[in-house]
Amino acid sequence: MKRLLLGALALFITNAGFAQYTNESKFKQLKEELPTPNVYRTGSGAPGPWYYQQQADYTMEITLDDNKQRISGEGTVVYTNNSPDPLNYIWVQLDQNVRAKNSETQQIKKGSISDKMSYKSLEYLFYDFDGGFKIEHIVDENGEKLPFYINNTMMRINLPKVLEKGESFTFGMKWWYNIQDRAKYGGRSGLEYFEEEDNYLYTIAQFFPRMAVYNDVEGWQNKQFLGRGEFALVFGNYDVKITVPSDHVVGSTGTLQNAEEVLTKEQQNRLEEARKSLDKPVMIITESEAKKAEKGKAKDIKTWHFKAENVRDFAFASSRKFIWDAMGVKFGDRTVMAMSYYPKEGNPLWEQYSTRVVAHTLKSYSKYTFDYPYPTAISVHSDRIGMEYPMICFNGGRPEADGTYSARTKHGMISVIIHEVGHNYFPMIVNSDERQWTWMDEGLNTFVQYLAEMEWDKDYPSRRGPAYKIVDYMKSQPTEQVPIMTNSESILQFGNNAYGKPATALNILRETVMGREEFDYAFKEYSRRWMFKHPTPADFFRTMEDASATDLDWFFRGWFYTTQHVDISIDNMEHFQFDSQNPEANSKADREKASKQRFIGDMRNDTALAGKTVVEQDESMRDFYNDNDEFTVFESDKKKYNDYIESLSDDEKKLLNSGLNFYEISFSNVGGLVMPVILEFTFSDGSTEVQHMPAQIWLKNEDSFTKVFAFEKKVTKVELDPFLETADTDRNNNYYPPQQEPSRFELYKRQQRESKNNMQKAGK
Repeated sequence: MKRLLLGALALFITNAGFAQYTNESKFKQLKEELPTPNVYRTGSGAPGPWYYQQQADYTMEITLDDNKQRISGEGTVVYTNNSPDPLNYIWVQLDQNVRAKNSETQQIKKGSISDKMSYKSLEYLFYDFDGGFKIEHIVDENGEKLPFYINNTMMRINLPKVLEKGESFTFGMKWWYNIQDRAKYGGRSGLEYFEEEDNYLYTIAQFFPRMAVYNDVEGWQNKQFLGRGEFALVFGNYDVKITVPSDHVVGSTGTLQNAEEVLTKEQQNRLEEARKSLDKPVMIITESEAKKAEKGKAKDIKTWHFKAENVRDFAFASSRKFIWDAMGVKFGDRTVMAMSYYPKEGNPLWEQYSTRVVAHTLKSYSKYTFDYPYPTAISVHSDRIGMEYPMICFNGGRPEADGTYSARTKHGMISVIIHEVGHNYFPMIVNSDERQWTWMDEGLNTFVQYLAEMEWDKDYPSRRGPAYKIVDYMKSQPTEQVPIMTNSESILQFGNNAYGKPATALNILRETVMGREEFDYAFKEYSRRWMFKHPTPADFFRTMEDASATDLDWFFRGWFYTTQHVDISIDNMEHFQFDSQNPEANSKADREKASKQRFIGDMRNDTALAGKTVVEQDESMRDFYNDNDEFTVFESDKKKYNDYIESLSDDEKKLLNSGLNFYEISFSNVGGLVMPVILEFTFSDGSTEVQHMPAQIWLKNEDSFTKVFAFEKKVTKVELDPFLETADTDRNNNYYPPQQEPSRFELYKRQQRESKNNMQKAGK
């Protein structure tokens, strides 16, 4: 402990020898990285007065051939140019071409052969499935052939005349492709084969040539689809007829138009009952009815008719194996139908949880964004999948054959349903460019997923969201990371970068940097502004600042534009108390200290003489200094002290007599990422106190700072980031006095682990 002298303080600061030629501050604004605001996108992050987006309306007739496992389609597209630019051609996405034998995706696929390989692994290296689009014709509205050019997954249609602003162009198309088995070839859509009864479950998407986006940012977004970077799509209206075997049940984007033709009267009545059931699902097709249906194979066909308004895509699922349940979810005077389609292999989990989770997701997400605007939300079960489309998603999470399941399977199923249903908000409605920025849909969606999981069960074992979950990734080697602001196809550690890190960043922004009320308002404003529009990262960053009056450039720069990590260190702490300058008090304290030191010295002095000293034996050897040592207080000392006390103001006297303990703590920024500093102080009586310092404490020096704290009690321990809320990657330097965090290690025993998993499969 050191003593502080209360008095005048002179502070001298010099910049001698300091030169800075460029602004490399971590608090530098993002103006150079973000596009210049304009009439299309404002500096506030909102759409500008001239904002526009194109529209594509589809009318299609689709046939699912259950014998050949093939999709055939024919239809028309009405494309409206709302941009100020004249267009000589339009671009259409042919995503199924990633499955063509000669596709660029297959050409760039990497792999190696090991001494022992599974057949599936070897088959993956030698892709021989022909799954690309077969375009039979592209014609104008009069049936005349249009010239087109296919470049891998993109098709350019050359227009017969320039398409001016406000004009529409109608063209027809006819195509087919083979549906791949997802167990063999993977994919976001495809078929699942059930060998026991020779049946198929189809989850069908990217099944038609889809218009590419043309906007003020990219022009045509015609980057090739290589398999990872997903989709940039145009909003429009869909009128789709789907022809399937007559014993199939179809779940789809949109609203069923001909229920009386494809459903029995009893099924129609059950569906109406489900609309009124707001607390539990109603079975439209029961498990026993589905089991009966899957035993036969109809040879005739049936056409299901769906319409969807203002959606960016369309998908459907079809199978004779489907169990179907539904319930209503109220939003004002609207009732949204939450529904699930699943084979018997999904039970008992799916009947118990799926539709309830869908309903919960709609309620939870709507609270943080906007009321769910579509009429339906559907969860379809197919093994080992998780993929989203407007109003419908395909989800994994399958129990064992005997109906038992582990806690991991249960929570995995609930999480994937929340996540994929949540994608209705990001990017199906807040329609970001997935081909360019995966994090804008996956990261934002994973963040809200975490909030929904916490509202499902306070002890929910979320994989992503809490700061400590991302620590291992954040401290991994620089060669294993890229910034979040990286094109989708170039991302390393895809799950951590596109899902985990942005979701964690937003959670930290909400809980630690901004606070829930401020963050929630800004996040909701972003969601509301960009409903049914095409936002960019700049629109998100700017809106979050604009709606909160909080400078967040430092945060977005560090978390989204760099691979730096959080590692703040407590380097030193010193304890000070006021020097009251009271000679009598100081004399007593100093004398006691000296006495202890002499005692210790005497105990260690082996040469000390026994008996009396010379001075003790001869009084003539004594003088003034034997009776008065350096600790003696004289009248002059008392007068000087009294004069000093009289010179102090009342406030200064109060401070002097406060008995406060001052602690000077030095910090350093080891990881490079500036963050708020959260400290928990533990006092001698066992009580604690938490103090927060905003990230701006690093403004003048991003490498280190020193700060003084004052307490009435004495501090026994200081802990940095006590609640693990900043993703600090090294906690060994988070304590004073220093202490080591225990390391974790795992004893891996396969037999014990398998035994534990089997025990977990007790629940149903």
